[in-house]
Amino acid sequence: MEFPDLGKHCSEKTCKQLDFLPFKCDACKQDFCKDHFTCAAHKCPFAFKKDVQVPVCPLCNNPVPVKKGEIPDVVVGEHIDRDCNYLPGKKEKIFMYRCSKEGCKKKEMLQVACDQCRGSFCIQHRHPLDHSCKHGSRPISVAGYAAARASESEPSGALHRLSTIWRAQRLRWKVKR
Repeated sequence: MEFPDLGKHCSEKTCKQLDFLPFKCDACKQDFCKDHFTCAAHKCPFAFKKDVQVPVCPLCNNPVPVKKGEIPDVVVGEHIDRDCNYLPGKKEKIFMYRCSKEGCKKKEMLQVACDQCRGSFCIQHRHPLDHSCKHGSRPISVAGYAAARASESEPSGALHRLSTIWRAQRLRWKVKR
């Protein structure tokens, strides 16, 4: 029993051999036998497509075509000198709000402004007592004042001290009314 439709004939004009496992050329997309599947063996007219390397520019991430026989480093260097669209001065800044506390070099993505002095601070120095705010004589809220005083006192009596400060503030508030 014959299988006339099985396999393909070699596309090389001088060969035409029936091959049951033919090779397909990447460039011209024709079928060839084991003797003619290379571009040089069948004189492929589209071989120039395979002779090009495509390295990527390290600055702009664009492909730079390099022909066979050229040195890729030289071609990429010429690309950088001539037509690379990398702009080093236009680098997008993410952390752009620098802390106003003297000696602190931290930067934040979002502005954290003090309600009293209107300075921009990092997360660590955001509270008025943390950055030695000079514009306000006391913190904004009684709770903030109590928390600040509690952090300054010893840890053993912190809860007692906090309740005492809170009571004193409440009495002052009632007297002012």
